[in-house]
Amino acid sequence: MSTRKELIAATRLRYGAGTPAEKRTILDEFVGLTGYHRKHAIRILNQTDKPTERKPRDRTYDEAVKQALVLLWEAGDRLCGKRLRVQIPILIDALERHDKLALDPAVKTKLLQISASSIDRVLTDTRRAASQKRKRTTGAATAVRRSIRVRTFNDWDDPPPGFFESDMVEHCGGPKYDGFYIHSLVMTDIATAWTECMGLLTRNQILIVEAYGRIKTELPMPLLGLDTDNDSAFMNDTVVEFCKDSGIELTRSRAYKKNDQAWIEQKNGAVVRRLVGYGRLSGHKALDTLNELYAVSRLYINFFQPSFKLKSKKREGAKVIKKYHEPMTPCDRVLASPDIDDETKDKLRQQRDSLDPIKLLHEIRSIQQRLVELSSRSDISATESASDVDSFLKGLSTIWQDGEVRPTHRKPNTGKRTWRTRADPFEQVWPLIYKWLESDPSLSAKQIMAELAKSLPELYGSQSQLRTLQRRLKEWRNERAKKLIYGDAAADLDDHSTVAPSGATVE
Repeated sequence: MSTRKELIAATRLRYGAGTPAEKRTILDEFVGLTGYHRKHAIRILNQTDKPTERKPRDRTYDEAVKQALVLLWEAGDRLCGKRLRVQIPILIDALERHDKLALDPAVKTKLLQISASSIDRVLTDTRRAASQKRKRTTGAATAVRRSIRVRTFNDWDDPPPGFFESDMVEHCGGPKYDGFYIHSLVMTDIATAWTECMGLLTRNQILIVEAYGRIKTELPMPLLGLDTDNDSAFMNDTVVEFCKDSGIELTRSRAYKKNDQAWIEQKNGAVVRRLVGYGRLSGHKALDTLNELYAVSRLYINFFQPSFKLKSKKREGAKVIKKYHEPMTPCDRVLASPDIDDETKDKLRQQRDSLDPIKLLHEIRSIQQRLVELSSRSDISATESASDVDSFLKGLSTIWQDGEVRPTHRKPNTGKRTWRTRADPFEQVWPLIYKWLESDPSLSAKQIMAELAKSLPELYGSQSQLRTLQRRLKEWRNERAKKLIYGDAAADLDDHSTVAPSGATVE
C-alpha cells in the first residue's frame, strides 16, 4: 500500500507539470502499472493532497429529544419504532393530562413528527445496552378432539370482535418434576387484539371454566367464539358444555400446527412471558400476586400498547410478502369497530381518560418485584424499586443504563464500580469550563480543549484528555436537557447551582 501511494504521489507531480502530450504518455504508463481504469486514474492524478473538510451535519433530534424519547420508550414498555410512533401522542397526552410531563414545545413538536426509522436510529445504542432474549415453552395433546371442529389460520375470514384464541402458559421454571405449579390462561381477540390473562392454581378444567366466566364479564365485547389447541384441559366435556350453555362457538387447531394459533402464541411471549418471565410459581400467595399483576397489566396493554395486525400475505416463490395495518391499541380497534354499541364505546373512552400509564407501569414493576420474591429462580436478583410514581417517572430517562428493567428478567447484580482509578484531570478547571458553557452552550469539546491548551499548556498542551472531556460535556448537556423535558420540576437543576459532571458544585 505504501509503494502504491508513493507511486501515485510521484506520478501526480509529473502529470501536473506536463503538457497534454506528456500527460497522455504518463497516463498510459500509470494505467499499465496499476491496472486502474483510465477515468479513475485521471481522477487520482488530478486530486490535490489537501484533504477536503466535510461540513458537520446538523442534528435534527438532539439530546433533549433523545432523552424524552427514551422516557416514552420506557413508559411504553420498550416497543419497536413503528408501534412507538403511534403510541407517542397517546403517552404525551396522558402524561401531560396527569401532570407527569412538561415538554418544551420544540421538543414536543419533534417527538410528534419523528418517523419510525428515526426512532429506531436514535434508540439504537439504548436498545443495545438493554436487550435480552428468551425462549418459549411448548404445548400438549388432547383427549376428545374428534368432536370439535378444526379451524386453521386461514379460516377466520376477518371475524367481528368476540372471537378469541385461548391457550395455557406453564410457570414451571424449567423441568416439570411435579405438577404443582401455576398456569396462566390467556385469551386474545382476533379482530382487536384485546388480551386477557388469568392465573390458575393448577391445570384443571373446572378452574378454566370459572376463569372464562370471570373474564367474560370484563370484556368490552360479547364472547362469541373460542379457539383452543388440542390440550386435554380444553378438550373435555366440562368446557364443551360451558360453551354450549353460553352460546360460544368452540373450535380447535390442528395437532402440532402451532401456526393455526399464531395470534395467541404471539401473546404468550409478548404479554405473559414479558410480564412474568420464566421462573417457577406455585402456591396461593404467588397466584394472588400473579392475578394482581394481570389486573393492572390488562389496562396498560389494552389501552396504551399499540400492536400490529396482518393485512395481507402473498407468496412469490420462496418469498413471503406481508403487509400490516397501521399499529393501533386494542382499545382503539374496539372503538373503531361498527359491531360495538355506542354505550360500550363511551365507557371505554371514560375509562381510558381516567388511566395514568406511568402509574400503571409503576404498579406493574412493583408487583413484578414481589413476584420475583415468590419465584423459585435463583438467578434473578431482587432490587429495590422506586417508592412513588414521581421518583419512578424521574428515573425512566436513565434506567436503560442499568440494562434489564423488568424484575422478573434481571440477572444477578454484580454491582457498579463507585470508585475512581485515576485522578480527575478537570477537577480544578471545571468552574472555568462551566463559565464558557454558560456564555456559549454550543461550544464543542475540541474547542474547549483548544482553549485549555492555550491557557494551561503545561497541563493540557498534548490535548490527550479530549475523550474524557467529551464524556463530561455529554453528561453536562444531559443534565441541561432535563430542563426541556421536565420543565421547572427538574430536581437536579435550579437557578443557583449546577452539579458539574466531575462531581464539583459550581455556584
